[in-house]
Amino acid sequence: MGEESSNLFDTERLGTIMAPEDGNPREREGVLNPAAARGPDGQLYLFPRLVAEGNYSRIGVARVRFDEGNSVGVERLGVVLEPQELYEHHGQGGGCEDPRITFVEPLKRYVMTYTALSPRGPRIALATSEDLFHWTRLGLATFEACNGLSFEGIDNKDALLFPTLLLDPSGEPAIVMLHRPLFPGTRAHETVHAPEPRPVDIERESIWISYCSVPNLESDSPRFCRFHAHHRLASPVADWERLKIGGGTPPVLTRHGWLLLYHGVSETANSAPGARRLRYAAGVMVLDREHPMKIRYRSVEPVLGPETEEERMGIVNNVVFPTACDQRFDLGEPNRLDIYYGMADTRIGAARLRVPERLPRQVQAHREEGEV
Repeated sequence: MGEESSNLFDTERLGTIMAPEDGNPREREGVLNPAAARGPDGQLYLFPRLVAEGNYSRIGVARVRFDEGNSVGVERLGVVLEPQELYEHHGQGGGCEDPRITFVEPLKRYVMTYTALSPRGPRIALATSEDLFHWTRLGLATFEACNGLSFEGIDNKDALLFPTLLLDPSGEPAIVMLHRPLFPGTRAHETVHAPEPRPVDIERESIWISYCSVPNLESDSPRFCRFHAHHRLASPVADWERLKIGGGTPPVLTRHGWLLLYHGVSETANSAPGARRLRYAAGVMVLDREHPMKIRYRSVEPVLGPETEEERMGIVNNVVFPTACDQRFDLGEPNRLDIYYGMADTRIGAARLRVPERLPRQVQAHREEGEV
């Protein structure tokens, strides 16, 4: 494997920037896992998941406040999505959860992917906007079968879009999505009590990459939601991600290629038998600029894990869950990435990550994961 420091990507916490507002029933059970995007006005907007009593989730909007270039807080501006469609309701509750936002150049608009808590379980839903405040739902993403493996009827979460067109496996330009289907038997709570490390099912327990053909990108047509040509991108490898991995922040283009943070799940140390034993941490993945199925770099150790009290204690303990990345072009620093992440499913934190001048050679050991 070669040597690698977990500090290769220099990361510094900036602190908590949003916590549940006292007396606000929409935030009674937490504010977490936000999307982020620069608006047409150049301001940075955060789109947190607001959790009311009974795990009823809406997607809010807030303007980020800065002091000397660092995010220090937010100004709440309201709600942009709340459970409305049938696929966003589940029993007596509902959920529009864990959004990610990308400005997709071919569409000339923002596209939000989010988890819709449907009657059949969590599914990937999409919506578009021209101004970040008014959103048009496109419906649920659908997936063609892949070598006899069906994605229909399978829970799916953590969808991330690339901002530009890339070539699909047949050489045609396409919108590209990363996502993480939850095939039966691959959820962390189903595997955490296994006494020994279990073999990874490389065909299923993975982050996948899928494509949407350009002819389907007509205005807000629901056909935009149809994805094909699926390929397994990455499966659990390191100890810190033994139980599960999933997408985190939408990819941004750096000097090394497409960079995203992703999350990995492992056991916590010295947990009591039968207790919740999951620990969520964040690592870095870099994909080839032209062929994103090729992994150029992947963290051996996490760049951010639950260490502070706010990250270790909350609605769900021991969780660092990155969902948004602001590349600081506004400061003339494209190699500075501000990461926004959920803290113990209760608050939102910010961290500053620096892109190094070079990547270590050891990353080639992970490259086979992008080859199917």
